[in-house]
Amino acid sequence: MIFSSPLFIALYLPVVLAIYYISPRKIKNLMLFMASLLFYGWGEPVYVSLMIFSTVVDYTHGKMVDKYRGTQKAKYWLLSSVIINLGLLGIFKYSGFLAGTINSLFGLNLPVPQLALPIGISFYTFQTMSYTIDVYRGDAPMQKDIIAFGTYVALFPQLIAGPIVRYLDVAEQMKGRTHSVDKFGEGASRFVCGLSKKVLLANTFGQVWELMSGGSLSLLGSWLGILCFALQIYFDFSGYSDMAIGLGRMLGFKFIENFNYPYISKSITEFWRRWHMSLGTWFREYVYIPLGGNRKGPRRQIFNMLVVWLATGIWHGAGWNFLLWGLYYFIFLVLEKTFLLKHLNKSRVWSHIYTLIVVLFGWVLFALEDMRLVWAYMRALLGIGVPVANGSALYYLTTLAPLLVCGVIGSTPLPHKLYGKLTEKDGIPAAALAGILLVIGFLSSTAYLVAGTYNPFLYFRF
Repeated sequence: MIFSSPLFIALYLPVVLAIYYISPRKIKNLMLFMASLLFYGWGEPVYVSLMIFSTVVDYTHGKMVDKYRGTQKAKYWLLSSVIINLGLLGIFKYSGFLAGTINSLFGLNLPVPQLALPIGISFYTFQTMSYTIDVYRGDAPMQKDIIAFGTYVALFPQLIAGPIVRYLDVAEQMKGRTHSVDKFGEGASRFVCGLSKKVLLANTFGQVWELMSGGSLSLLGSWLGILCFALQIYFDFSGYSDMAIGLGRMLGFKFIENFNYPYISKSITEFWRRWHMSLGTWFREYVYIPLGGNRKGPRRQIFNMLVVWLATGIWHGAGWNFLLWGLYYFIFLVLEKTFLLKHLNKSRVWSHIYTLIVVLFGWVLFALEDMRLVWAYMRALLGIGVPVANGSALYYLTTLAPLLVCGVIGSTPLPHKLYGKLTEKDGIPAAALAGILLVIGFLSSTAYLVAGTYNPFLYFRF
C-alpha cells in the first residue's frame, strides 16, 4: 500500500485515524503498531515476520547493551546487532548482485538468489540499528516497552520511504505526545501538498522521462529527458516525505525534514546538505564521525569520505551504476573540499549552473542501470553522435513548457514563501483562499489517481 493510492486515502487512513483518536492513550502505541503491520503486510504479508524479527532482535539487543553498559559485553551485543541487521540487508538486497558479479568475474556458475526485495528494508534497517547504537552511546534511553519500540520500527508514515527517523529523535514522543486541532490541520495540509507534488507533478514528469529515455536520442531530447527525471525524483521523494511528515503530525509526531530545496544549491557540498537530509545525517553520525571524521588529517578524512559515499551509492541499489554514482559524488566533493569551493563562492550564477550540470549527469547514472545506456545517454547530453533535435523532443518541449515552468518554480522556495505570506494574513479571505488551494490540490490528485494507471514510486526499490 502506498500513500498515493485511492485505497489508502479513502479507506485505510480515515479508519486508522478514527480508531487512533478514540483509543485510550495507553493503547495508542499498540493500535499504531497493529495498523502499521497491516499497512506493510498489505502488499508483502510474508515479510511482516521479517519486520517482527528485526523488532525483537533490536529490542533484545538494546536491553543487553543497557544491562552490560560500560563493559566489553556491551560492545559484543552492539556488534551482534549491527551484524544481524546488515546481514539481513545483505541477504535480501545484495546477495543476487554479489553472486552475479562473482560469476561474471571468475567464470563461475554460482546459484543467483532471486529474492523479492522487502519494501523499505534499507530505511527500517537503518532505523533499528540507530536504536542500539544510541542506547550504547547513552544518547537515548533503553525502551522497556516492546510495543512502543515496535511502533517506532513499523510506524507506517515513514516506514517504507523515510525520513530515516533516529530513535533519539522520537524517544520521548514514543512515551507520550500531544494532539490538537492545529497540529492535525498542519499535518493534513502538509499531506495534501505532498500528495499534489507526487501525483500531479512527479507522475507526469516520470511518464515523459520513460518515453524520452526509451526512444531515439537527440541533444535537446536528452537534456529535456534528464530534466524531467530530475523533477520527477525530486517531487516523487520530497512529496512522499511531505506526506510522511504530515501523517506523523496528524498522529502527534514531529519528524525531521528530509529536503530543503536542493536544486537551488551553489555547490555539490550544499546539494547534499539539502537532499535526503535524514540519510546524510545517518551516515555522518553513525559512519563518518565514528571513522574519525575530519579529526585525523586530510588523507584519513578523504578515506572516510570514500567509505561513506561508496556506502551511500550501494545503499540506493545493488548495481554497478549506484556504486559509480556514489564514487562520482565522492570525487566532486573531494574536489570542492580541496580547492573548488573557494572559486565557486566568487560567482552565484556560475556556481549554480555548475551544480545543476553535475547533478543532472549524476541522475543519468542513477536512473539507468545498464552501463551501455548510461554512456550512450551521456554522449547524447554532450551532443556526440546525435542530432541537435528530433520530432519527439520538439513536441514535448512545446507541450510541456508550462508544466516545466511550474516544476522548476515549484522546486524553489518561492511557492512556500507565497503560501506562508498568504496564511499569515488575518481575515477570512486569506484563510479561505489557502483552504481552496488545498481542496483543489486534493481533488485534482484523487481524480488523477482514480482515472490514471501510472503511479510509480521510485524509492520503493530501496
